[in-house]
Amino acid sequence: MEKKNTAVVTVVGKDTRGIIARVSAALSAHDANILDISQTVLSGMFNMIMIVDISLSRFAQLEEELSAVGQELGIQIRIQRSEIFDAMHRI
Repeated sequence: MEKKNTAVVTVVGKDTRGIIARVSAALSAHDANILDISQTVLSGMFNMIMIVDISLSRFAQLEEELSAVGQELGIQIRIQRSEIFDAMHRI
């Protein structure tokens, strides 16, 4: 999988039922495929990071959808293209 076709999705907020289901449904609705996922709950705070194949997705529309899901659930959801994420975190 080419890195230019992937994105990093981060989710942070108070743990509530259905977060993974709602984020996954939004990704699926935009033809994005989850390649890798890690999630944890610490003291009631939910944290998740996903690597997603976005080669069939329209990035701007997916970004808007994830933001709307985050607002509905009262959590923060961000998506960044992998090459931008990597450039921002290079030392």
